[in-house]
Amino acid sequence: MDVPVFAGMVAAVVFATANLPMVWKALRTHDVGSYSLGSIVMINGANAVYSLYVFSLPFGPIWLLHSFYLVASAIMLVLCLQQFHARGRTGTPGTPTSRPRSRIASVSG
Repeated sequence: MDVPVFAGMVAAVVFATANLPMVWKALRTHDVGSYSLGSIVMINGANAVYSLYVFSLPFGPIWLLHSFYLVASAIMLVLCLQQFHARGRTGTPGTPTSRPRSRIASVSG
């Protein structure tokens, strides 16, 4: 095995391992409130386009790393969409539907 391929394999393992705690916590708790839905959507879009390049390359460490990112970002997107949908439906604190409506007291003269 040549040095660049070995370095790619080591880097792929390190990058994937560094992301596992975030994905594991999100899967375990289903709490992704601190993540931006827009950012997660953009990441998934970029990953889809980047896949055209990565999967045109010969099989190697980059395929494994990119496949991991595809799965991890897709999981985060699903969790974000579920939480976004649940917030809109239930009106959890911080959403416009949960704020109390102000009532203007009528003043009788």
